[in-house]
Amino acid sequence: MSSNPTKHGQNDRVEPYWLPFTANKAYRAAPRVIERADGHYYYTEAGQKLLDSFSGLWCSNLGHNHPKIVEAIQTQAAKIDYSPSFNFGHPAVFELAQVIADQFPGTLDHVFFVNSGSEAADTALKLAIAYHRLRGEGTRTRLIGRVRGYHGVGFGGISVGGMVNNRKFFGSLLPGTDHLSFPYDPVQDAYTRGQPQTDCEPYMDELEALITLHDPSTIAAVIVEPFAGSGGVYIPPAGYLKRLREVTKKHGILLIVDEVITAFGRLGAPNAATLYGVEPDIVTIAKGINNGTVPMGAAVIQKKIYDTFMDSTPAGPEFFHGYTYSGHPLAAAAGLAAQNVFKTEGVFERAQSLIPYFEDAVHSLKGEPHVVDIRNIGLAGGVTIERRDQPADRATPVANHAYANGVYVRNNGDDLAIAPILGFSTTEIDRTIETIRTALRATD
Repeated sequence: MSSNPTKHGQNDRVEPYWLPFTANKAYRAAPRVIERADGHYYYTEAGQKLLDSFSGLWCSNLGHNHPKIVEAIQTQAAKIDYSPSFNFGHPAVFELAQVIADQFPGTLDHVFFVNSGSEAADTALKLAIAYHRLRGEGTRTRLIGRVRGYHGVGFGGISVGGMVNNRKFFGSLLPGTDHLSFPYDPVQDAYTRGQPQTDCEPYMDELEALITLHDPSTIAAVIVEPFAGSGGVYIPPAGYLKRLREVTKKHGILLIVDEVITAFGRLGAPNAATLYGVEPDIVTIAKGINNGTVPMGAAVIQKKIYDTFMDSTPAGPEFFHGYTYSGHPLAAAAGLAAQNVFKTEGVFERAQSLIPYFEDAVHSLKGEPHVVDIRNIGLAGGVTIERRDQPADRATPVANHAYANGVYVRNNGDDLAIAPILGFSTTEIDRTIETIRTALRATD
């Protein structure tokens, strides 16, 4: 097949590849091809230098091609390219499990490795249902998610997730799921800095009503994100997660917290559970675990759950679940290197110190054309852009304008999301925001 970059507005070379979450017809007409990455920048095949103000896809928290991570992957590839994940382990995966567990509160001390946030979510949901069954409460099969929640794209994750386009094409999904309301009031909470100080009790009353409706003896788990990242950077009220823990615990329901985005520095802390003083039953992680360099995710699990599986199964596999690439040697080596960088280079502390500056910068966009709301938490910002007639008919041109001027941010519908690399300078934050400002002013 010809590698000629264009032919009648199409790109023959990219034709065979079906891109995920992408308007493929539009992409083929104007392909974006990243040729290399370094530090805080991508470099496109067309010669453009692109400031990565979205950390890849929420995952490249340390920037790109960090020398310590690159070296770790190369060394591991020369030593162990692949190790079977069933009935075998290797040194790096044991060490990484300990390093990860040490960062989470309480007895969240066992780590089940997978390859993505989607797999981590489905793993957590299966663990929850099986845990109750092993305890003699097999009626607990119902799962409760949240409107606009995102837990990956497995059937379990989209069943408890609440993003309409991720669900509507795929039939009835898992039976026995329900959803909490989106915990954000667009009137009261608009332009909030950090966590809204609105009352979270109405959301707890709603959860209690759902529990009463279904009866707690039928509910296995509630799963939420600390903030809705892929849903547009929407932040629940202060105290929401802690009260959610109290209500679920009262009824014997497991709490699963999806920290695929929030773990490893995005909030200026190792994770949201530690930051907010909450001990979930299961936490799902991925992305920043190894800086997005090799696919990896995990479920971090409370000791009581692990012990129940171990004690209830006299012989054979205690949990009939896993993946060929669980705990892959290259992913584990990259994870150990990334975790070492987080610790030795003071990344979380630097991110924490940068949050006030980032907050002021993002909120400086208030009053710009088409901006109807701004939100921030940690080093994550969301800007809602008023549509003309159709979803994203202004937000997409704003993101495209920023891209054309050398800054990569992402819009999901009408919400523009900003997620700077944790090592950004104030100059790079300024450039990001000023490029968005210019894009807003240039958009009709």
